Amino acid sequence: MAESVQPGGDWVVCRPGCMSCCLGPFEISELDAMRLRRGLATLDPARAEAVRQRAATYDADAEDAPCPVLDPATGLCDLYEWRPITCRVFGPAVRWSSGAVGACELCYEGATDEQIAELAVDAPREAEEDLPGTTVAFALSISGELH
Repeated sequence: MAESVQPGGDWVVCRPGCMSCCLGPFEISELDAMRLRRGLATLDPARAEAVRQRAATYDADAEDAPCPVLDPATGLCDLYEWRPITCRVFGPAVRWSSGAVGACELCYEGATDEQIAELAVDAPREAEEDLPGTTVAFALSISGELH
């Protein structure tokens, strides 16, 4: 998805610390959950424990609750390299197999729908797979070990 940022250029405002897309609960696939747990196992123990604590106390009913892997002190994702596919494709303009184009509402300010569509890249196939889902908080609060 790194290629999707290039056509958007200055339109894409996603940067470290921008976390508006990291708020509220969302489903992830079991494959994403496995990847997150694998990443959690690589973190230093204190950081991993902080993630587990945030996951264990996550309020899934709060629409603006920050994702449990978001470090509140830095605004950065503690498991960025292992983040779910939903997180990987959010931000720059992405064209789904249905033809719909999605992009972060903070990006492309002042651009027309046509301009955004011209800059869109095709979503990776795995982003559209309909797999049984879970949430980040649930995937990380049940165990920090691989399953």
